[in-house]
Amino acid sequence: MALVLTEEQSMLRDSARGLISDKAPVSHLRHLRDSKDPTGFSKEFWHSFAEMGFAGLLVPEEFGGSGLGFMEAGIIMEEIGRTLMPSPFLATSVVAASALNRGGNATQKSEFLPKIASGSLLATLAIDEGAKHRPLQTSLQAVRAGNGFKLSGAKALVVDGHVADLLIVAARTAGAAGEREGLTLFLVNPAAKGVAIERTIMVDAHNAARIELANVEVTADSVLGEVDQGATLLDGVLDIGRGAVAAEMVGLSDEVFNRTVEYLKNRKQFGKLIGEFQALQHRAAELYVDIEITRAATMKALQALDADVAKAASAVAVAKARAGTTATRAVQEGVQMHGGMGMTDQFDIGFFMKRARVCEELFGDANYHTEQLAKARGY
Repeated sequence: MALVLTEEQSMLRDSARGLISDKAPVSHLRHLRDSKDPTGFSKEFWHSFAEMGFAGLLVPEEFGGSGLGFMEAGIIMEEIGRTLMPSPFLATSVVAASALNRGGNATQKSEFLPKIASGSLLATLAIDEGAKHRPLQTSLQAVRAGNGFKLSGAKALVVDGHVADLLIVAARTAGAAGEREGLTLFLVNPAAKGVAIERTIMVDAHNAARIELANVEVTADSVLGEVDQGATLLDGVLDIGRGAVAAEMVGLSDEVFNRTVEYLKNRKQFGKLIGEFQALQHRAAELYVDIEITRAATMKALQALDADVAKAASAVAVAKARAGTTATRAVQEGVQMHGGMGMTDQFDIGFFMKRARVCEELFGDANYHTEQLAKARGY
């Protein structure tokens, strides 16, 4: 399949770019950070986002969504990356919606997917428990109790966890940490007795939360997918999230590149435009090539997800690993070429560096995905 957008996808990109750049530029994120906004995103803008059909992009039409694919979700994420727009799109509309659509039964889909599509329900996946992304190291316990389970343990770096109306919690119903067998996903009401949520504002001024569960009771109807067999469902959902984050980093990298090139064209030093210095031209050219290769890898991963999520793991790992290293290079070059002012808070380029650092870690950094590729090839 050609690594180019179709006419319809180009129209979607233009529509999203116009809305996001107008209503949520980088100054929007700065305002939310400086005002210490309690939610960390604009609810008003999120409703406008939903009215445009973006919140339900991956929700099937029968549940009120657009029924589009992961390629289209990646297009939205790339535009979000250009302005660093804080929103529940990744956590709710991509990851949670995919988990419910792929693992939910008819009742669960009917209850939650229409609300996600309308923008009235926010949901998130609670997976990581340590400083690094290691899904199989899940140790949060789910013990059978009566007609359901009792959940006990803690989760860290739960994206938008403090505003979520629904938590999708990965827990261990059997086996030990590190084993694939025995993982189960549960739908948990954050208002349930025993759930404690602490908002943690990340370095990039986006939202996350620490969540503790102390003997939280859930019924058997709260199981998403099959008991003890959640690893396969989780693999697919995480790969979908990784593809989306890779797309965000492509948009972030491209925006940093464009801003840096514009600065090179206007900044004078020693009586000459610094863009005339060949060393900086070479660095900019190499960065451009790096971004375009990563864009192609990310598009390939999103196309692979649309074709068959179960067979897309390797393509997604390549895309996520490359996107992380490319974004890191882009922001480092951007700061260096802007000189000392690039290090100041009043200059926007620093926001991109911080977001790149968080996205690199989210759902696994380059080292994690390189290791997964090596294991898949028997090394």
